[in-house]
Amino acid sequence: MTRRQAEQSLVTIVDHQRLTVSDKLSLINLIDEGLDQSSDSNLVGRLFQQLGDLVDTTVKGAKIDRLGSNDARGGFKVFEINSETGENLGRLHMLYLKKPIPCYYLVYVEVAAPFRNKGLGNLVLRTFRSFLIEKSAIGMLDNIIPEGDPTYDIYLKSNWKPIQAVTGVELNGDGVYMVFVPPGMENKELREPVLKLAHHLKRKRAAIAMRDNELMVKRTIDEFKDIYAALLTYFGNAKFDEDKEILMRFMFTKFVTKLLGFGRRISELVGYTGGESLQQIVLDAWVRNLTAQSYIPRTLGGGSCFVTGDKGLWLALPESLKLNPAREIEKLPNYRRPKFSTWISARGAEWETPISIGDLLDLGFDPTRLKEIEIEGKNYIFERLQARMLPELEARKELLEKMASAATGVRLGGAELRVNAPLLIIRDRGNAYALRNKVDGIHWEEAVDQSQTNPSLADINKSMKLDKLITKSVKKAREWLIANAGVDSEGLIDGTSFFVSWVVETNKPKIIVDFQGSYIETLWIA
Repeated sequence: MTRRQAEQSLVTIVDHQRLTVSDKLSLINLIDEGLDQSSDSNLVGRLFQQLGDLVDTTVKGAKIDRLGSNDARGGFKVFEINSETGENLGRLHMLYLKKPIPCYYLVYVEVAAPFRNKGLGNLVLRTFRSFLIEKSAIGMLDNIIPEGDPTYDIYLKSNWKPIQAVTGVELNGDGVYMVFVPPGMENKELREPVLKLAHHLKRKRAAIAMRDNELMVKRTIDEFKDIYAALLTYFGNAKFDEDKEILMRFMFTKFVTKLLGFGRRISELVGYTGGESLQQIVLDAWVRNLTAQSYIPRTLGGGSCFVTGDKGLWLALPESLKLNPAREIEKLPNYRRPKFSTWISARGAEWETPISIGDLLDLGFDPTRLKEIEIEGKNYIFERLQARMLPELEARKELLEKMASAATGVRLGGAELRVNAPLLIIRDRGNAYALRNKVDGIHWEEAVDQSQTNPSLADINKSMKLDKLITKSVKKAREWLIANAGVDSEGLIDGTSFFVSWVVETNKPKIIVDFQGSYIETLWIA
């Protein structure tokens, strides 16, 4: 592709049309040649803009509320499946309908992250089948899994059958309804009751919105495939000079981190079976072996700058970091969160070992996004975010600073409530870096995951129901935040994170046990 052809393709991009693989190749070429320097536009952002828009639209679909999912109001119920050792294997989110016959409508199947890709989806469904037999209730679901997905026939293998096998009528205009009939009901006349159930469920579709979720996921996966095809075509497996190699690694790293982020976010979509469909995207071995690169070459990165925050902290930073923030921050040690520590130990790797793109996929998250730094004897964490998130980050910083005073002296079920707002925000090389105090805690979802999957925590989780204690505590913190922040802050609240007190070095929770009962020592809102 010539430079002139690449420049001409910019017309298509400016007109905001859907980009073809050829258009994406043109954009990559423009980025590679450094034309971004002479333009007010961010071509790297434009390459991923269409994907970002699709991801944002998709993840705004109807969701399972993980902090409120045990609330049975409206007929919604959660059925948890645990191993004999107490590990949580998965959950089924159901809608119970009493009339015209007892029925459990399967809204969402979730396999816990450590147990995915091990055939446990079938085990979860077999357990659900036993539950239906015990309850003498019909099972219904809408099979929204795309036909090309590896898990497409999971329900057929578990003895579910298309609804027309029971009713003689095909009702697949809005979905692919399937039915499980327990043995004790096989001789009953089910045609009319099942038809009524199906029509009743259709009236619920506006709230459940599963079909929209599935279609949007499919569109977004197609966009991921197009971008990967363009990157693969442009970069191939050739050797480049240093800047071009950095750009290549950055582009593939950005692609994979977006893929991982999408997989996490769609796991909450109602009616979608987590991130299994992303298995359709398989990276070539040479791409997996590339060292991850989180920032672009300086020739494309523009100038770095202090954005907002504590100027005293800015002045206290090393001069090398102030001159070249992205490069120096990325050299800092990775935050030793439990899941990453376990992975390092299992590999027998060193903490300083570079992380490859394949490692990111195996981990399921980017461990380089959080960095540890000591400033004047105090410990802090740098968090890397996309530069386009700066306006939202600054708005959330302002909200959290207001909430900090409101949280003073507040205890929720015994737990002390604190706020950990960004202290300093820096922009460099397409990234934003937020500096926060390092707290003696971990993200609540990782805490729940460790409670359910770490063998050393099995006894305490069994005796104290640690995972439920954490979830209940965080739910209270979110309710407090909503009540005190006001309706105008609803969008910002969705992006906040909650941390619970935890001894990271020993991977143990910090719990207080007294006459009032057991409670988390501290909860942080960040």
